[in-house]
Amino acid sequence: MSTTESTPAKIKAKLVPIYIMGKRYEVPESLTIMKAMEHAGYKFIRGCGCRGGICGACGTVYRLPGDYHIRVGLACQTVVQENMYLTQIPFFPANRAVYEMEEVAPEVSYVQKNYPELFRCVACNACTKVCPMDVPVLDYISAIKQGDFKKATELSFDCIQCGLCATRCMGEMAQYHIAQMVRRIYGMKMAPYPEHCKEMVEGIKGGKYDGFLAELKSASVDELKKLYTEREQESHMADEKWEPQEKQYL
Repeated sequence: MSTTESTPAKIKAKLVPIYIMGKRYEVPESLTIMKAMEHAGYKFIRGCGCRGGICGACGTVYRLPGDYHIRVGLACQTVVQENMYLTQIPFFPANRAVYEMEEVAPEVSYVQKNYPELFRCVACNACTKVCPMDVPVLDYISAIKQGDFKKATELSFDCIQCGLCATRCMGEMAQYHIAQMVRRIYGMKMAPYPEHCKEMVEGIKGGKYDGFLAELKSASVDELKKLYTEREQESHMADEKWEPQEKQYL
């Protein structure tokens, strides 16, 4: 029985033209916008975070041939299409109110005072349709308008602050900033104070962690790297009841 050396199969990807800030490039058709830009020679030094659709840093604007719509998407999640025109902006500009958390009131009127555009919502639901995390944006905006901050907090909890919702809003709202304010208000002024947090604060005030912090401050860089890489980590598949075995500093 004879044997022959196997040779790795060569897979040739189909290339499609795309236009990055007006310049044509040929890129493999299966790449995301982010990988296609890197394939074309661009190097991301900002606007590129987790690459997994979680951090919301890579919002991108694009158009498709024969379609007048200006579309948006996360560069790390959106796959290129033939003859796509795309560009990136440093961030999605949206007004964010400045307020002191100690002074905020857990009332709709206070949110409206800081974000008067809240009641411009026409319930078109375009914000929900564009959300890459399937957050029910319109629903949490409606909950805020009804004064149900707990519901709004729960509905908006998965928001990654990418700002794509704001790009679609006819009422010129920055929904993600409004929801962030409401979550802060609910957490600080309305939600029951968690006992474990109270115990942690008392531990800090009582000096429970002083010795450990002093050890960290005196450690060398190599020792800190070793501690970091060998630390007990939560598995990606762990359920909500996961706890570390080492609980000395919990």
